Amino acid sequence: MTAPLAERIAGAPISWGVCEVPGWGHQLGPGTVLPQMRELGLSATEFGPDGFLPDAPADKAAVLAAHGLRAVGQFVPVVLHEAGHDPLPEVETAIAGLVAADAGTVVVAAATGTDGYDARPVLDDAGWARLLANLDRIAAAAEAAGLTATLHPHVGTMVESGVETQRVLDGSRIGLCLDTGHLLIGGGDPVALAASHPHRIAHVHLKDVRRTLADRVRSGATSYTAAVAEGMYVPLGAGDVDIAAIVRLLEDAGYAGWYVLEQDTVLHAAPGEPGGADPRDDVRASVAHLLAVAAGRAGAPAPAGE
Repeated sequence: MTAPLAERIAGAPISWGVCEVPGWGHQLGPGTVLPQMRELGLSATEFGPDGFLPDAPADKAAVLAAHGLRAVGQFVPVVLHEAGHDPLPEVETAIAGLVAADAGTVVVAAATGTDGYDARPVLDDAGWARLLANLDRIAAAAEAAGLTATLHPHVGTMVESGVETQRVLDGSRIGLCLDTGHLLIGGGDPVALAASHPHRIAHVHLKDVRRTLADRVRSGATSYTAAVAEGMYVPLGAGDVDIAAIVRLLEDAGYAGWYVLEQDTVLHAAPGEPGGADPRDDVRASVAHLLAVAAGRAGAPAPAGE
C-alpha cells in the first residue's frame, strides 16, 4: 500500500544553500541543516554533495539517524559521454552509501566534466551513444544492489532540454528524476512530461521557478548561477510551475515515490548576519504548500465510476 503523499515529502541540503559548485555562497554544515529539517517536520532527506556528510557509508547513515532522518537518495553528477572514462566506479561508491543508509534511489546527472552549470559542450552522436550505454550500465548496477537509478535532466549538463530528456527516454531504460524546475528552465514542460511518461518517473524534485529569470538563462542573457543568486527559485506555489497539476498527474498514475523539496539557494552570508537570509522561511512555505496540495487531493471527490 502506498504511503500517503504527506508522508513522502523529503528535504534536500541545496535548499539550505549546500552545493558542490565551488564558490556557491556561504555553506552551512549538517549540524545546522539537519536539525532544521526536523524542526520543519521533515523526516527524510537526500545526502547532499560529497563532503556534506562523512565519506564512510555507515557514518552517513549514522549522522542522519542521530537527527531523526532517513535517506532517500543522492545526487551524483558524473561524466557519461567521454570516451575512455568509466563513470561506474563513482556511481558504485554512491550506491554503497545509499545501501548502508537503506535509501532507494541514485540520482545521476550527465555532467559536462567542468565545474558549475553555466556552460556545456555540444554532444555528437558518438557521445550520445556512450551516454545512453552508460545509463543502462548504471541502471543495472543499481538494480543489482536493490536500488533504482534515475537520470536527472539538469541545466548545464549534457541532458538539459525536453528534447534531450526524450532522447534518454527513447534510448535508455533508466528511470527519470523529474525535476520540475530544471526541466522548465531547460525549455521542457514538466506538466506534459508527467502526463506522457508517469511510469518512467521514479523520483521527483519539486521546484518552483520565476519564468522571467528562467527565460533569461535559456536565452543566454544571464548565467544559471547568477539567476539562482537573484532568486530564480522560489517556494512552491510562488512561481510559474503548476505543482498541483504535476502532483495530481503522478498520484493518479500510481506514483509511490518521494517528493524532494528543492529550492536551489545561494546564501550571500550566514543566517543572522547582514545580508544573510534564513532558509527555513522558504522551506516552511514549500512544506505548507505541498501539504495543502495533499489535503486537497484527500478531500476531493473520487472520479466518476470509482
